[in-house]
Amino acid sequence: MLERLGEVLKKATDKITNAIFLDKNLVDTIIRDLQRAMIEADINVILVKELSDKIKKAALDERIKGIDKKEHIIKLLHGELVKILGEYKQLKLKKQNKILLLGLYGVGKTTTIAKLGNYYAKRGNKVALVGLDVHRPAAKEQLKQLGDANKLTYFIDMNEKDPIKTWEKHEKELKDYNVVLIDTAGRHTLDDELIKEIKSLNKKIKPTESILVMPADIGQAAKKQAQEFKDAVNITGVTITRMDSTAKGGGALTACKETNAPVYFITTGEKINDIEEFNPESFLSRLLGMGDLQSLIEKIKSITNEDEQKRIQEKLKEGKLSLENVIEQVKSMNSLGGFDKIKSMIPGLGSAKIPENLLENQEAKVAKWEHIIKSMTKEEKENPELLEKETSKITRIAKGSGVHNSDIRSLLKQYKMLNEMLKSGDTMNMEGGMNQKQMMKFAKKFMKGKKLKF
Repeated sequence: MLERLGEVLKKATDKITNAIFLDKNLVDTIIRDLQRAMIEADINVILVKELSDKIKKAALDERIKGIDKKEHIIKLLHGELVKILGEYKQLKLKKQNKILLLGLYGVGKTTTIAKLGNYYAKRGNKVALVGLDVHRPAAKEQLKQLGDANKLTYFIDMNEKDPIKTWEKHEKELKDYNVVLIDTAGRHTLDDELIKEIKSLNKKIKPTESILVMPADIGQAAKKQAQEFKDAVNITGVTITRMDSTAKGGGALTACKETNAPVYFITTGEKINDIEEFNPESFLSRLLGMGDLQSLIEKIKSITNEDEQKRIQEKLKEGKLSLENVIEQVKSMNSLGGFDKIKSMIPGLGSAKIPENLLENQEAKVAKWEHIIKSMTKEEKENPELLEKETSKITRIAKGSGVHNSDIRSLLKQYKMLNEMLKSGDTMNMEGGMNQKQMMKFAKKFMKGKKLKF
């Protein structure tokens, strides 16, 4: 996402840091590169010019000398870019939360509801999804499929054509849930009919938040759309989808800032965990190749199943981690997303060269391991160390699962490494099977290939 801008920002800061003299020619070159990259990222031309003028003024300020000037310009560049991206504002949950999601056709509203449902459920909330899009034929079925696939509770009436009646039918049951996420109808444009429907739902439901969902490829047109929705139905925030697939995301982000509609979340892929809070400081840190550990920790929270991990915690205390537990931990790492996403969040790994098919290879290996386990006895699954010197047992399992002996030894090595790592943790106050410190350590090994045989 916005890779070109990130590369230019990194080069600009390097040029400033390494320059012996900050002369006019160097400053002009840096500004030209920044302008080109920011315009490619669809950032408003007026904002680009304002930033350019401020950098030029600071560079030519004779009152600031040498290293101080370099530091001043880099801090100025960083600070102004954070300002352009907007203020960090969290969606803070209340005791009871009714969150209405709004947006036009094709923006990914229904998928975003499932992602938000998963996001909040993994953080210990009791979540319900409500399908009030009665116009798009596939909307209810899509919400149902997403709910079933991700074990999320949903309330949908397949036959009802009136969204108000659907809400009234389930209103009493929904009081048992502290986070209620509501899917609403879309249109090709924000027409009078859509405004009327949203206003009537707003009056009936009295949502605690009304979130506008927009795709990143909308660019600077986001400003007009956000303003129209804000004027019509008083949106409280925005979620921007498809931030992984466009260079124009800068336009959507900065346009929302101009309308004072805070961006609460961005989505960065098709998987259920590909959603994160939008924090301008962290976002810029990633663009500059400085990593974003906080977002990685938040992603780790999104992939962990609290009940399952408590069970694993108890097993660890007893020293009885099984092969099946190990595979669940490795699958959790895979769920963090592609390696490009993981490495961009770990400081120092932003420029690491990772083979493009590494994740696919690892997923194939995990599938093979699951076949291997099916050919093991219960005792072998629970105590894999018994197999280490038992070639005859390894051969028996290999024949039963249709793999080579080396595949089984690879699984045993992974088990040994992860088992040792989990047992050596300083603390076991787990957000997941691994605490945050352990998961970060594992993520680094996972990325660098240390001890892990892919």
